Amino acid sequence: MSTRSEVKSFILKNYLFTEDDAALADSDSLMQKGVVDSTGILELIMHVEDTYGIKVLDEEMVPQNLDSVTAISAFVERKRGK
Repeated sequence: MSTRSEVKSFILKNYLFTEDDAALADSDSLMQKGVVDSTGILELIMHVEDTYGIKVLDEEMVPQNLDSVTAISAFVERKRGK
């Protein structure tokens, strides 16, 4: 499963309680759409760290890295050196 697919699947199942891929566009803002709140972002960060074996530094906890499926996937791939 690709990083994008895994991240999106996690968000759909854990925050939107669906498996319908159409429920969330990859570029949708998770905060603006009300998909996650500040606690949800922390849970998402923990999932990313555990799943991909990376550490999200405090200064990396910014919307550019974590506010959409596209942003999260790109961030993970950069951190993993892909």
